[in-house]
Amino acid sequence: MGSLRPLNAQRHVLRWRTRRGRLTAIRHLDLLSVAIQAKAYRCVKLYQADDLPTRPPVLWVFAFGPDHHVRVGVAVHAMPGGTWSYYLAGRGRHGYLAPCGDTKYAADQVDGLLKHRMYPATWGAPPGVSR
Repeated sequence: MGSLRPLNAQRHVLRWRTRRGRLTAIRHLDLLSVAIQAKAYRCVKLYQADDLPTRPPVLWVFAFGPDHHVRVGVAVHAMPGGTWSYYLAGRGRHGYLAPCGDTKYAADQVDGLLKHRMYPATWGAPPGVSR
């Protein structure tokens, strides 16, 4: 069990950095929202509400079609080495999308997920998922 202790300590530190780094996460989500809006998607910034200062910042991205709409929630988490990454909200560390330094790639990942959800029969597996 001695080998698990450093891993658990690292997870604790990453969770603490994620909670304490709210302004950093908001800055990264603002950059992502600009890149996503350039692809003609709509964004709702849930981190701007003064009513929810303790909730983790989430950027909801919507794609509207003629019959229905789909959405993807994006959050930012701290990574080892002082870096930050985009994740699917609700999936935690299992929903990795892209590093925060590559906003264009993250926007492409979100674009692929939205297209897959909007037209599931015309696309293969969504990005990051293997069959």
